[in-house]
Amino acid sequence: MKTSIATVSISGSFTEKLDAIQRAGFDGIEIFEQDFLASDFTPREVGRMVRDHGLEITLFQPFRDFEGLPEPLRRRAFARAQRKFDLMAELGTDLVLFCSSTHPEALGGIDRAADDFRELGGIAAERGIRVGYEALCWGRHVNDHRDAWEIVRRADHPNIGLILDSFHTLGRRLDPDSIRRIPGDRIFFVQLADAPLIDMDLLYWSRHFRNMPGEGDLDVTGFTRAVMATGYAGPLSLEIFNDQFRSGLPRLVARDGHRSLIGLMDRVRRAEPACAPDLPAFPAPAPVERVEFIEFATAARDAGPLETLLAAAGFARAGQHQSKRVALWRQGGVNLLINTEPQGYAHSAWLTHGTGVSEIALTVPDARAAFARAVALGAEPHVAPHTARELEIPGICGAGNNVIRLLDRQSDLARIWEVDFAIDTPTPQGAGLSGVDHLGQTMAYDEMLSWSLFYTSLFTAEKAPMVDVVDPDGLVRSQAIRAGGLRITLNGAEARHTLAGQFLQETFGASVQHIAFASDDIFASAAEMAARGFPFLRIGANYYDDVEARFGLDPEFTARLRAHNIMYDEDAGGQFLQFYSTALPGGFFLEIVQRRGGYGGYGAPNAPFRIAAQKRTMQPKGMPRA
Repeated sequence: MKTSIATVSISGSFTEKLDAIQRAGFDGIEIFEQDFLASDFTPREVGRMVRDHGLEITLFQPFRDFEGLPEPLRRRAFARAQRKFDLMAELGTDLVLFCSSTHPEALGGIDRAADDFRELGGIAAERGIRVGYEALCWGRHVNDHRDAWEIVRRADHPNIGLILDSFHTLGRRLDPDSIRRIPGDRIFFVQLADAPLIDMDLLYWSRHFRNMPGEGDLDVTGFTRAVMATGYAGPLSLEIFNDQFRSGLPRLVARDGHRSLIGLMDRVRRAEPACAPDLPAFPAPAPVERVEFIEFATAARDAGPLETLLAAAGFARAGQHQSKRVALWRQGGVNLLINTEPQGYAHSAWLTHGTGVSEIALTVPDARAAFARAVALGAEPHVAPHTARELEIPGICGAGNNVIRLLDRQSDLARIWEVDFAIDTPTPQGAGLSGVDHLGQTMAYDEMLSWSLFYTSLFTAEKAPMVDVVDPDGLVRSQAIRAGGLRITLNGAEARHTLAGQFLQETFGASVQHIAFASDDIFASAAEMAARGFPFLRIGANYYDDVEARFGLDPEFTARLRAHNIMYDEDAGGQFLQFYSTALPGGFFLEIVQRRGGYGGYGAPNAPFRIAAQKRTMQPKGMPRA
């Protein structure tokens, strides 16, 4: 199965696009005519450049407003087509996309359009050209792939075939299973795109909000299953119009595109093995069982504030790495590592970002299978030096240059605490924290789709709808991802004065801005942590007056919340209680939560009030740092 991407999908010059597409692992490209016209290269030079990159031109597009025109417009359309055929011969490609007409003078009628394409097929055949007809979902007379297929069927010419685009089918809420009745050899090309479900003009939606398969809400998997069930064996190609992607780094957008196609084909073969695409075998996705450890990178001289905060939260030093300056801190089921090595990856992370999270270790059913899947989907392996006495733990690069380590319970990796560490205090008495509830990862807004795709492709994961979080200095967009025992909130910053934006500036792009720990009794945890000197984030009295009225809380219960600076939310499933620390220099902070019943959220309604409280503790704007 060949993979392809339209040049319009990524930013940059034509040569930059070619380089990014080739590096991402694609087999071919669709040349969008505007990209060709904007370059200074001749058609032959373009064709040679594509081939020199080990790629092929899978499609030239688009040709607009061809069928159903009255004279003399019809004659001019045929003349235009012949000139494009000549250009294609110089480029070295034999397939062109004709999209359904939006011309105001175009006449309707299936037979009229079929007659035009039958005549065009004869001209194309003389030049060895194939013409694919696509129904634009906003087409004047043809906006449904079933009508486009009927035109192709009646044209009855071997050089005239159908082009399918997932957006044009799914955007109009058409049943993709209707594709299964089309002969696969009459489908010349397939374009794929996802999109968020937005009620807006179809043309505007298509031109600005398409994204990679798996990044949106459309059933691209169901569409592709229907296509593959026909026996189609041509390329699967991405055609993405997206304002973010047009301004993003070409290599990153191309990488995400290739990952999305591989992930899509993997979902198709697992859902419908009888129509599986030709794809190398790699393991199926699996859920995360738990967060096994979180490692902080720091330096001996800078570790004090972090250690003080952790001690106040009930953590205690429990052991030491056998050969490295890595201390193990524990409480309940939580393992935290503080790495003060003077060289290596953690030291580089500290030099770049300051004290902060550098590694996250996840326990999965089969660590090596999860690693193989990640690499097959384009994740970058991370190899850490280790001695003969240490375990070799598979790792991949994650958001903000964090490393994700993969562990399991079935191999020698289950013995990490016996092999790599000398344990002094196996179960330190803590403050009632039992595990990691979730991690808050902060990033530039235009990276959110990329990392959402990363997690949902690698693991069995679900994503929540994106929500807007109000910061006094702008909006932050947030999306929750859950993969079994791993919960992550992705927080995308656009405005640099938001709390998230300031964190990115202060840490030069670090990822984990906060860790939320779970408690089975948040009031007992708060009391114990208060006795230890925990730096609670103070929540204003106005918040508690409102939350009491909004949820009809008992005044005595509200008083308990207020006394411990605990915030409250509830939904149909249950209740959620949470409190926060003040932030360390750089912006990292802790959260303690308790879930009651089946509450599945993260306290999003409280976020604006929490952020406002955090900003009250910060240095005033314009004040120079000491």
